[in-house]
Amino acid sequence: MTSNQTVTAPRRPTGVQRRPEERRGSELLSIGAVLAFLRDDFPEVTISKIRFLEAEGLVEPQRTPSGYRKFGPADLERLAYVLRMQRDHYLPLRVIREHLDAIERGEAPPALPVAEARPGPLEEADRELVAASAAPGGVRLGRAELLAAAGAEERDLAEWESYGLVVAAPDGGYDADTLQIARLVAELGRFGLEPRHLRQVKAAAEREIALVDQVVAPLRRHRNPQTRAHAETTARELATLAVRLHATMVQAGLRVRS
Repeated sequence: MTSNQTVTAPRRPTGVQRRPEERRGSELLSIGAVLAFLRDDFPEVTISKIRFLEAEGLVEPQRTPSGYRKFGPADLERLAYVLRMQRDHYLPLRVIREHLDAIERGEAPPALPVAEARPGPLEEADRELVAASAAPGGVRLGRAELLAAAGAEERDLAEWESYGLVVAAPDGGYDADTLQIARLVAELGRFGLEPRHLRQVKAAAEREIALVDQVVAPLRRHRNPQTRAHAETTARELATLAVRLHATMVQAGLRVRS
């Protein structure tokens, strides 16, 4: 698909009526049935992923009096559209939401990027660094909130914590950095990388932290408050450079193997 093409609303699943509110409640689908329906086209989708997309406001299933989710045909369409845009065009959820809003208004959504334009490791690292720097520093999430935002189950979080990948603050909450780590660990898990595989990544990060500390420790111990403040700025700059170096090396190594 070229960059000047537009997106039309996704095709409706075969045999499903147009509007979910016109269907009888007994014909609505449970989350398990939705998972089975979607897995033909999206084999990596999970119940956690569907719950995550709901938490992000991409789909709003009905609820029974006892609290069970019930999905109509419009919900299936939205889920399939979101998953397709993520898989085929690597669009972030914010952009996909804009597409869905435009379709609901009867407008043509923005043009899709060229398929070959997926960012490489360096561009992805830059994007993650910008997102992390823009995140509010005082964010505190509870355990349930972290699980919903990361699209994970309790057993996933327990395993991440057992390997030291995700660590709660002393008050039991989780900050914005921890949420980003949880999301990335969850995403890697969809490619078959388990927490035990990521111990090397954690060890590498700890070595980089120690390297940065060697440079900024003298500045942090300085009497001058401005110098101590400069230490934090220097630490962020060094961390950014270290991440960019790592991403560039990965990108170069993958290019050699291609």
